[in-house]
Amino acid sequence: MRRIALSLGDPNGIGPEIVLKALAELAGDSRIQVTVFGAPAVLQRAAASTGLQALLPTLDLRPCGELPMEALRWGEIDAKAGASTVAAATAAIEATRAGEFDAVVAGPHHETAIAQAGIHFSGYPSLVARVCGQPEGSVFLLLVGGGLRIVHVTLHESVASALARLTPELVVAATEAGVRGCKLIGVDQPKVALFGINPHASEGTLFGPEDAQCVAPAAERLRAWGYAITGPQGADVLLAERKHDLYVAMLHDQGHIPVKLLAPQAASAISIGADVLLASTGHGSAMDIAGTGLARPDALLRSLRLVAGLSS
Repeated sequence: MRRIALSLGDPNGIGPEIVLKALAELAGDSRIQVTVFGAPAVLQRAAASTGLQALLPTLDLRPCGELPMEALRWGEIDAKAGASTVAAATAAIEATRAGEFDAVVAGPHHETAIAQAGIHFSGYPSLVARVCGQPEGSVFLLLVGGGLRIVHVTLHESVASALARLTPELVVAATEAGVRGCKLIGVDQPKVALFGINPHASEGTLFGPEDAQCVAPAAERLRAWGYAITGPQGADVLLAERKHDLYVAMLHDQGHIPVKLLAPQAASAISIGADVLLASTGHGSAMDIAGTGLARPDALLRSLRLVAGLSS
C-alpha cells in the first residue's frame, strides 16, 4: 500500500473539488492510503458544491493552510488563497520528507495568487527544491500524458532567461532526473530523445551555435555514461517518430504543447530530482469553472495512480 499526502491546491480554484471527486472514485481501493492537507472550511465548501458531504467523515484530514472566510470566493485570485496553497503543499512535502508518506500529490495552484502573497514560486519543482534544501535548478518537471513523457530543462521563465541558463551540465542533470523519474513510474532503461534548441537542432550551425555548444556535448556525455540517447534533433521530427520513452525539452512550450494537445486536462506533472516525489495536474486551477461542479478529476487521479505505481 502506498501512502500519499494530498494537498488541495488553490482554495478558490477547482483543486478542492477534484480532490473530493478523485477520492470518491478511489474509495475502497486498499492500494492507496491518502491523507488530505488543507483547510477544513475549504473542503466543506467544496463538498457542499459537489454533493459529496457524506465523504468528509471518511477522510484523513491534516488541517493546515487556514485562511479567513472572506478570502474564500470561487474563481477569485487572492493572496491569502495563494499563501494557503503553498502552506498546505509545504506541510505535505515536509511530512513526506520525514518518512510519513511515500509521495505527495498537489492540487493545481495559481501562480498569480502565490505571487501576490509575496512568495517566490515558479511551479511545484521550485517549492520541492526549497523545502528539501536543494538549489531550484536541481528539481525538474516531468510531464506525462498522451503516451508521452517529457522532462523540461527549463520551465517558468522568459525564453531569454532560459537560453541564458542552458548549459550542457543542466541538460545532463535534467536527463538523468528524467530517467530516474521514468524508473519510479515503472519504465526502466528508457530510450531518450533530446530536443534541439533551435529549429532542426540548428542544422549544424546554420541556425545558430546553441545546439552545438550546449545539447550536443550533453548528448555525448550521456552516451559515454551508457544512456540510450538520440539527438539533438528537431522536436517536430522526434515527436512524429514516437520511438522514445522519454523526451528532453529545452524550453517550457516545447514540452507542454505536445502533452496538452494529446492529453487535454488529463496530464500529470511530476517534480523529480529531490528526495521527495511530488506529482500534480498538468492543468491549472481553472478559475472560470471553479464552484460550478464541472471540473473532472482525470489528471489528479492519474497523478495519484502514477505515484502509487498503478500506472506509467
